[in-house]
Amino acid sequence: MAADSLTRPPEAAEDWTIPQEWDRYTPEEHAVWDILFARQEAMLPGRAAPEFLAGLDILHLSRPGIPDFAELSEKLGKATGWQVVAVPGLVPDEVFFEHLANRRFVAGRFIRRADQLDYLQEPDVFHDVFGHVPMLAHPVFADYMQAYGEGGLRAMRHGGLEKLARLYWYTVEFGLIRAKGKDGGDKLNIYGAGIVSSRGESLFALDDPSPNRIAFDMERVMRTKYRIDDYQQAYFVIDSFEQLLRDTLETDFAPLYEKLETLPDLAVADILPGDRLITRGTQDYALAKA
Repeated sequence: MAADSLTRPPEAAEDWTIPQEWDRYTPEEHAVWDILFARQEAMLPGRAAPEFLAGLDILHLSRPGIPDFAELSEKLGKATGWQVVAVPGLVPDEVFFEHLANRRFVAGRFIRRADQLDYLQEPDVFHDVFGHVPMLAHPVFADYMQAYGEGGLRAMRHGGLEKLARLYWYTVEFGLIRAKGKDGGDKLNIYGAGIVSSRGESLFALDDPSPNRIAFDMERVMRTKYRIDDYQQAYFVIDSFEQLLRDTLETDFAPLYEKLETLPDLAVADILPGDRLITRGTQDYALAKA
């Protein structure tokens, strides 16, 4: 929810937060949340990471419908020290990173209409809260998000924001993780907010033969462009959340940004000789839409 040039609206505080005004939601808006929540909660077992499914409990509050951020923040704060704050929409990069670095997750307060259940280009409260908040209840992922915010503030001094945004995209928004299947073999689970909050992408990310699924590598991810207008053509797969946090904390990003400036960006469907492929995609979905 960050952007590089925005004007703070008059109703927003210095840190761009605004009151959620939960009492102003209509019954129709609460009903949209309940429909989306029930649909995703029913389909995600076996698909979403167990850590995400465990975190869903934090969204079961005292009142149905769209969560009250105050009550949600109280529960989340007890779990990992995070809170959820409302913002009017996109916020400047520095504001976004500052909130993350201080364990505050910024969320839009509006919700899509009933005729937009399956797709909405701008993130709404369902994407922001259902998609992101359950993972913030997991201590290791909560630490990763704080580390990402701190890294974002440093990246602004090193000119690395574009590259760092790709890390967020391919982990926080559209990340996959290895898991063990019932037969003891490897399987994939979803944890990225852009997947778990979308019925279509929850199916596509795991079942469709089109996308590449590539083992996570920090440098590789930060070289890779992404698309915001459709399902992903590539997903990156972490081995564990501990790995993700460790790689982030142990990477010296300043020389990495310098190195990345000397390397060409990679297209979304590129496969490199050194990639560890979990699935080589057909790209049929993207080709059919071209």
